[in-house]
Amino acid sequence: MRTGILLLHGSSGAPDVQRARLLEAEGYDVLAPRWTVTHDVPLESFPLDELAARNDRLVVMGSSWGAEAALLLGALDDRVDSVVAFAPSAYVWARVLEDGSQRSAWTWQGQPLPFVPFDSEWKAEDDPPSYTGLYRQSVQRFADAEQARIPVERIGEVLLIAGGDDRVWPSVEFAEEIVRRRGERRTRIVVGPEAGHRPVLPGEDPKSAGQRMARGGTEEADRELGARAWDEIRNLLAG
Repeated sequence: MRTGILLLHGSSGAPDVQRARLLEAEGYDVLAPRWTVTHDVPLESFPLDELAARNDRLVVMGSSWGAEAALLLGALDDRVDSVVAFAPSAYVWARVLEDGSQRSAWTWQGQPLPFVPFDSEWKAEDDPPSYTGLYRQSVQRFADAEQARIPVERIGEVLLIAGGDDRVWPSVEFAEEIVRRRGERRTRIVVGPEAGHRPVLPGEDPKSAGQRMARGGTEEADRELGARAWDEIRNLLAG
């Protein structure tokens, strides 16, 4: 059985080229497209059709906002067998436009997905800013947050990788919520208590692209989490 992997980067805008090479060295067919991090991104625009045309099994792997997309694709596209989510979200989030208005990050079949808007009253208290408080507060204050939950219970198999010192969003809390909502479905979670938002797999360099913000962790902790995650990824892909 041939496995195709769609590898989605996060808000840095830089494809995870080293991660793609690691996966290709294991014998997998990998596509790591560069996509524009903006609002109303059609989930159908990611090249699953191309992978499906030449593979028997499809896995979507993503980091941060890419993990948000990966989980959505796993839930909405029946061709996806498994999802690997680094620093996952349990919700669909807004994207803030230049005029301050907010739109859904994603669309599906031409329709914007329900999303959690950001609380405009929240203010960062540190420098560089950490945004975990913004995400927590926005979920708590938005009455219809339930409608914006990613329907993770529809996904066949899920692997979640999260750092306990993630300063971007509360990825461990989101991962634990996903585990609870999936019940008895095949779900694995790997947590590094001292790792941040960007686990580093064996053979990768730490990623530095993206806007200025606190991401948490240390290189040692991020690499330790990445090493444990790599073992679980290989197990999942070996099927």
